[in-house]
Formats: sequence, C-alpha cells, structure tokens
Amino acid sequence: MMCAIRAGRRGRSVTVLDHAAAPGEKIRISGGGRCNFTNINAGPKNFLSANPHFAKSALARFTPQDFIAMVERYGIAWHEKTLGQLFCDESAKDIIRMLVDEMRSASVDLRLRTEIASVERHGDGFRIHASDGPIDATSLVIASGGKSIPKMGASGFAYRIAEQFSLPVVETRPGLVPLTIEPSLLQRLTPLSGIAAPAEIRHGKTSFREALLFTHRGLSGPAILQISSYWREGDEISIGIEPDIDVFERLKAARQANGRQSAQTALAEILPKRLAQHVVEAEEMDGNMADQSDKRLQRLAASVQDWRIKPSGSEGYRTAEVTLGGIDTACLDSRSMQVKTIPGLFFIGECVDVTGWLGGYNFQWAWASGHVAGEAA
Repeated sequence: MMCAIRAGRRGRSVTVLDHAAAPGEKIRISGGGRCNFTNINAGPKNFLSANPHFAKSALARFTPQDFIAMVERYGIAWHEKTLGQLFCDESAKDIIRMLVDEMRSASVDLRLRTEIASVERHGDGFRIHASDGPIDATSLVIASGGKSIPKMGASGFAYRIAEQFSLPVVETRPGLVPLTIEPSLLQRLTPLSGIAAPAEIRHGKTSFREALLFTHRGLSGPAILQISSYWREGDEISIGIEPDIDVFERLKAARQANGRQSAQTALAEILPKRLAQHVVEAEEMDGNMADQSDKRLQRLAASVQDWRIKPSGSEGYRTAEVTLGGIDTACLDSRSMQVKTIPGLFFIGECVDVTGWLGGYNFQWAWASGHVAGEAA
C-alpha cells in the first residue's frame, strides 16, 4: 500500500493485487487491535540482516516522523507506550482506512480476492497471470510478506518468485515467537502458566529487558519474543527475573528483619507467590530464613536471576509475528529495493532479509521500503 501510494503520486498507473478479502489484515490484528504502527527509535541497530547496513538508506529516507505526519494529517489519535512504541488510541482500522484513502486519492486500482497463478518476464516488463485475467506491467513489486501467521493468508509466494528468477534467499525461520521447553521441565512449570514478571533475557551478547510470561507451552512475553530472533535450536538462554532488584541483598535483609519467616514468604515479597513457591521448592530450601547461610541465599537468588534454560524449539510460524531471513539483500539495490540484475523487479517489506525487533520496527520497515520502491518503480 505504501509503495502503491508513492508510485501513484508520481503519476504511475498502479494496480495492487491481494488474495485477501480485505486490505491490511496483518495491520488489523497488530498491537492487540491498536496497531503499533512505528517506533520513534527505529534505526538500523534494531534490525537483523545478513547485511546490517542494508536498511540504512530506506530508513533514512522515510522516517517514523514521516509516517507520524501522515497519521496526524488524518486526525488519527495516537499515544506512546514503553520504549518508543506508538499505538493508535482507537483502532488499527484507522491506519488501514488511511492507507486505502491514500491509494484512492493516488488513483491506485486495488483488487482483492485476486489469486496469482504465475509471473513471467514479458518483453522488457512482466506478465502476471491473475485469477481475473493477465496483466502486463513494466514494474513488478513483490510485497507479499513472509510465512508468519498462515491463517491470515501468509505464504512463501515471494520466495517462490525469487527462486523462479534465480535470486538467492537467506534461510527463513520464525521470528518474534514464543519458545517451547522439553516435556519434563514443562510439566514442572505448568503451575506457573499465566504468571508474568519483569525480566532480562540473555543470549550471548544480546539481551532484552521486558516482560516474561509463563505459558502452558513454555515461555512467551515481549522479552522472549525479542530473544527468539537471535536464539537457535540447541542454544541456551539466561533468564534474570526482576533484574532491577538485587535479590540476594533483599533476602539477606529479610533474614535479618525476620529470621522466623520461611524462604518462600521472603521471596514472595519480590516475586509472584506461585513463582516464589516454585523456586524455593526447586531449590529444596527447608527451614526458616535464620537457617539459611549466605551461600544458600546466593544460590536461591541465582535461580531467580541467572536461570539457565535450553528451549526445545519455538511455536513456529503459527504464532510468529515475523519471518526471519528472506530475499538476500546482496541482490537488491538498497536505495530502491530493485533487483540489481532484473530491471523493474522489486522486493519490499518482510519478504526481504531485514527483520525488526518487536515494537513497531517491522511496520516502519514496511513503510520505508515501500516508499523508496514507490519512488523508483
């Protein structure tokens, strides 16, 4: 939609083909229905790619402030949550209406419920065999996203087109996705399902501080979703619950203040009660606080703030918010998103090997890559 708007404003004759029944379905469900439409901190550092510099050009040429200006022009009320995340006050549908109105004013032809049978090179351009007949075009932009959330119509269409034109594709896998844990540990953690707590999740040199959520399948919450994009099967992650609290010092203070209380009671002053109970039972810590040595309290604190775990996998594309990997950026011009060896062919958005953090970054990449392609297509 962003690409179509910009190309239409340039006087190009633009047709958007969408197999969905309504435009912008992933926008509609995003941000709990409020659409986390950008992040004011968006920059290359917030994206994963085999080429970390590739996103710089597009992100610099269409910034979060540019999208905010469009939102405000339409009178859409918005607010900032934590960490620079911007949401609609009312509904994600406001963003969809804005983009559809922009396309209409740019004379863009939007065709919904349109299936693509095949794409082929035709003279100096392309022929698209669609369910409502063939279309010839001098420029073709593939903006079909990745594999995440297939129930919303996501597919590997873009990768199939890339393969058809002999373009390299970086291995794809689910990103921003809950992690699962092996059955025996999951059984022990099942009573914690639904508990959330502030946490720092670490993988190698990468760490995120946001909420952790225990689920009936494993671990979720923003901190887990963030680290999942860096985690690989077989890797270990470290979880530090309540990272802004020195748990060991708090436990020592509790021992001095009331040595007759149990370790579970003392820990429940810091953690949710069920979580405190689980940690103390896992450490087999009996007796009152007065009975606990510094060494035992340190071990208890470590089990809270340096819990090492090796996830067994992820929930996959079914719940993944994005697809990691994609069309290799080495074959694209970063200024236009055009395939270097095939004039007129462009790939933009999630199908490209550029994946943002959680929090509005992937939408900003969609707006930015769409805008620059629209200026060139």
